[in-house]
Amino acid sequence: MNILITGATGFIGGFIVDEALNRGMQVWVAVRPTSSRKYLTDPRIQFLELNLGNKEQMKERMGNLKFDYVVHAAGATKCLHAEDFFRSNTDGTKNLVQALIELQMPLKRFVFVSSLSVYGPVAEKQPYREICLNDKPQPNTAYGRSKLAAEQYIESLSSLPYVILQPTGVYGPRERDYFMMAKSIKSHTDFSVGYKPQDLTFVYVLDVVQAIFLALDCQKTGGKYMLSDGEVYSSRTFSDLIHRELGKPWLLRIKAPIWLLRIITFCGEYIGRMTGKISALNNDKYNIMKQRNWHCDINPAIKDLGYKPKYQLDEGVRLTIKWYKENGWL
Repeated sequence: MNILITGATGFIGGFIVDEALNRGMQVWVAVRPTSSRKYLTDPRIQFLELNLGNKEQMKERMGNLKFDYVVHAAGATKCLHAEDFFRSNTDGTKNLVQALIELQMPLKRFVFVSSLSVYGPVAEKQPYREICLNDKPQPNTAYGRSKLAAEQYIESLSSLPYVILQPTGVYGPRERDYFMMAKSIKSHTDFSVGYKPQDLTFVYVLDVVQAIFLALDCQKTGGKYMLSDGEVYSSRTFSDLIHRELGKPWLLRIKAPIWLLRIITFCGEYIGRMTGKISALNNDKYNIMKQRNWHCDINPAIKDLGYKPKYQLDEGVRLTIKWYKENGWL
């Protein structure tokens, strides 16, 4: 079985490649000339330079190849300008799908890795309820809107055997955003925002990979599935687990009001645009951190895909911090 994986040089993508190789698949990885291949050293990997911004180039590069499966995990999570999200996440997805269709690729499954961020703050009224598939998306970030537009395009194609996955916050080895929290805690500071209760959800990277390969094998196409570990956590649980795995260093906990976060992210956005360097503290980050409810319904994934989370947060954080330490990140 031949599989094409986009986004393989990113956090989740590298683990998708590992699993595909473990299953004995013929693995093709879409890369850019400048992409780091640090975690893609297995000699069985076949590299294919694709420009998701150029449909004709992709058709030329893929013209003599036949893929049974495509996992589209590529996409931008941080950009200086909103239009850059749409150029990468929406237009890039459209170009790839159109190239595959025009090449009459004999696909058995196209899996699109989207995000729970497409829903935005749809269930913020207390007591919080689960975000469900029948909720009308209200994305409040450029990232979420660009992913939603890509989903809507895929759903408009009756001929494409697709499955869409919508993971909540994904963490694990090699991940860099949650790593910043671990780095901060090691430096004796834990920063959080908002005084209103917050329900958070997480999913370990290998459980996302599990869902992807279940989706490849599933007989049902056209489905959309939220992914988490099935639990809901308070805003402090994740940082408490990191603190424990770091040996409980002395810690200054700072809880700031939402308005202060607004000022910080506004300045971060402004400085980023002035310097041309993307800041982790930007307008999208403000809306993500401001959202109070990330509780999502994973029952459809359990029912249709046979998805069963294997990593609860306690174990996932332990493995993640262990990897950060062993690889010199902490």
